[in-house]
Amino acid sequence: MNPLSGVLGESWQLYRTYARHLLTIAFIVFLIAAIVSAALALAGGILGGLLSSLVTLVAEFILIAALVKAVQDVRDGRVDLSVGETFSAAAPFLGSVAVAAILAGIAITIGFAIFILPGLFLLTIWCLIMPAIVVGGTGPFDAFGRSWQLVKNHFWNVFGVLFMVFLILFAVDIVLGLVLSALPYFLSHFLASVIAGTLVAPFIAVVITLMYFRLSGAATAPASGPYGGTGTYGSSGPSGPFTS
Repeated sequence: MNPLSGVLGESWQLYRTYARHLLTIAFIVFLIAAIVSAALALAGGILGGLLSSLVTLVAEFILIAALVKAVQDVRDGRVDLSVGETFSAAAPFLGSVAVAAILAGIAITIGFAIFILPGLFLLTIWCLIMPAIVVGGTGPFDAFGRSWQLVKNHFWNVFGVLFMVFLILFAVDIVLGLVLSALPYFLSHFLASVIAGTLVAPFIAVVITLMYFRLSGAATAPASGPYGGTGTYGSSGPSGPFTS
């Protein structure tokens, strides 16, 4: 049985239920990053551009770790960590997240540049790297193997989920582009970055984190049903290394 059956529906329900908490986390990071990046970009020059890119990159690492930790927290049906506590809980994983994200980003980019299929393959088998680090406590290099271990027996199911997420993101980009098209380019770009990031990043984090829990449960307790014995948000679930 497919352990990812209904994962998008569950992700959407969790996203809606805890939207205020998840979107607050994303909004704080994206707003600060967008303001600082815009200021550095306006300063001009190569240095300003490089610093702007660096700020954006660091913000992405912080946000990924914080959102995965937040999803892990709310799976039991309640918010135990405040926004500040969520960032604090994610902080110890930032180094590992940064190393893994940079390595994966380089490899996936090369894969897409050489030929699209290798990029899609790597993107699929490594999609669970971040929850493997933040939830599973795996190191940045071992996280690649952990993600592959979980995905390999469910490759096409994982790919299908990611493809549907891509279509959702594409639709969001189109709608935002139409809504903001009348504004000056700089303002529309700034608003699109903050709004799209705030809306989309939490949903992506919910999807990959729930996939991680489901596939981890399927790998350790395949006889427990489609959710692999990990439980879903709103119930306490079993005890173990992957529970929040």
